Amino acid sequence: MNTNEGSQSGAFMRFKAPVFRNIAMFSIMAFLFLVVGFVQGWGFSLTILNLCLISAIMSLGVNIQWGYAGLLNVGVMGFVALGGLAAVLVSVPPVEEAIAAGGAGLLLSLIIFLITVASIIVTSRKVAPPYRRPLIAAIVVIGYFVVRFFYAPAVEAIESVNPALQGNLGGLGLPIISSWIVGGIFVAGAAWVVGKISLGLRSDYLAIATLGISEIIIAILKHEEWLARGVKNQIGLPRPVPFEVDVQNDPYYQGIADSLGVNIIEFSSIFVKLCYAGLFLIVLLIVLYFAEKALKSPWGRMMQAIRDNETAAEAMGKDVKGRHLQVFILGSAVIGVAGAMLTTIDGQFTPPSYQPLRYTFLIWVMVIVGGSGNNWGAVLGGFVIWFFWIQAEPLGLSLIEFVTSGLAETNALRQHLIENAAHMRSFTMGLILLLVLRFSPKGLIPER
Repeated sequence: MNTNEGSQSGAFMRFKAPVFRNIAMFSIMAFLFLVVGFVQGWGFSLTILNLCLISAIMSLGVNIQWGYAGLLNVGVMGFVALGGLAAVLVSVPPVEEAIAAGGAGLLLSLIIFLITVASIIVTSRKVAPPYRRPLIAAIVVIGYFVVRFFYAPAVEAIESVNPALQGNLGGLGLPIISSWIVGGIFVAGAAWVVGKISLGLRSDYLAIATLGISEIIIAILKHEEWLARGVKNQIGLPRPVPFEVDVQNDPYYQGIADSLGVNIIEFSSIFVKLCYAGLFLIVLLIVLYFAEKALKSPWGRMMQAIRDNETAAEAMGKDVKGRHLQVFILGSAVIGVAGAMLTTIDGQFTPPSYQPLRYTFLIWVMVIVGGSGNNWGAVLGGFVIWFFWIQAEPLGLSLIEFVTSGLAETNALRQHLIENAAHMRSFTMGLILLLVLRFSPKGLIPER
């Protein structure tokens, strides 16, 4: 074999080695799901799989922002919550009585608010500096009181309509699967506003700003009951898949369960979860396809150049701030889609469950562990982290019981360890992150 053939063979093997390694890691994850299915039940395994699929989409959204452009967005859960809100506003039937009671006042207050914002923008651009600030301050004060004059009684009227079950405007009554697209559009619009405000900040200030905005979004969702019932929670959302009871009462599915030798109740649970998994997998593959196409395009190479050296990219004539806003919107839209999907599978919208510091950290660990800048790595990280996040508590409890089996059941140390087994989750996440950063600093599937 000549030298040229040898070099080509070596290059081929160097190219193939990462591919085999990546396939092996995804195969290990598939094996773990099979183990959980055989040991803990297929319904539980599919539940974890569905949440892993949603987590992978969230991780892709963060990777688009951080891996492509180096944007440190710590307001992820705020965008997830907005995606969940979209699921409510799209799928819940409208509450006609509430709309009649306060819909007009709410609409009028919104119009006045928009007029106030437009007046502030025009004033800031057209009025000379000596008079600009006092005039803007006057517009803000007058606009606030006028908006409150119509807003407060409208909200009170809406929230007084059957508050035990409703107390909100409801939604459009459309199929909930359409809310996944609306959630992405909804969050993209919010990201445009947030980006216009915060993307001019340095990375550390950007993180603080996005975290604060996330907290504001979630606080609004908690306290504005007319919007989505606030802390009372919106339950009983429609589903894009059959209900288990409908499957159990259908002779066709009963025949399938009998032919498989499976209890119809267990079969219905597995069937519904498989339907969810199919829908979520389709969305993940679509997002992954477009993310890969974008990353390998001239646009993707430009974003990487901006990420690596903003000054040099700007000197080459690139609109750094404009591209940052673009990628921030795209990544946030993907996160919004995942948020709508999460609310769909839960069947309810619970604003108190969105904890920015806790779950934003978890999503960032997915990106770091999987491999920042690599879409496949982000997907793998979503699977790995969420799988062990769910399994850490039961496995940790079993480990604690085994280690302390020699102690009496009334032993104070044993009881303390067993009662705090839930903290094994945080310990496991820290251990995984430490091991990955030590032995694979660029993630399990590094950026090429």
